[in-house]
Amino acid sequence: MKKLFSLILLLSFTIKAQDVTIGTQTWTSKNLNVGTYRNGDAILQVKSTEEWDSLSTGAWCYYEDKGENGTKYGKLYNWYAVNDPRGLAPKGYHIPTDQEWTILADYLDGESKAGTKMKSTNGWVNNGNGTNTSGFEGFPGGYRCNYGSFSGIGEIGIWWSLSEATTYNVWIRLMVSNFGHLERGGYDWPQGHSVRCLRD
Repeated sequence: MKKLFSLILLLSFTIKAQDVTIGTQTWTSKNLNVGTYRNGDAILQVKSTEEWDSLSTGAWCYYEDKGENGTKYGKLYNWYAVNDPRGLAPKGYHIPTDQEWTILADYLDGESKAGTKMKSTNGWVNNGNGTNTSGFEGFPGGYRCNYGSFSGIGEIGIWWSLSEATTYNVWIRLMVSNFGHLERGGYDWPQGHSVRCLRD
């Protein structure tokens, strides 16, 4: 019985350790690394550059297709996976909207300062590490380009929002190694980016 109680306490701590409260929001403290939608349906893993370029359905990959990158950086997802009605975020969580990312940036004193507070304290090249005073611990996981090639690991971290900017274009947030900003931009559907989730 004592061992069971200890196990329950450990499991409870592990679950809580995956979240970080920043202002009025509670975020996961790691990038998403799931291979199924919320209902259990599998999300396609795509390694082929040619196949990634021609996708019109949800897909994920590891940076340079190396599983060890998933341990640290999570998976990279295309927009079709992020926006799938089956739900990419686990139960009790959702993909943040553009407005919810803005709430986070505003709480951290605006886009010009938020990046430094959100970056991890290691892993960024060119002395680009942050302070991680927010607890967000954003790592530079790079991204997958429209045409399937990989770029930016160690230099850039990009996260999807759930808000479309224009047709085939979605608002994202990004951090770059040599800047302390949390930038907002519109990126194309076929690209592969990291995902963070917000608690409902």
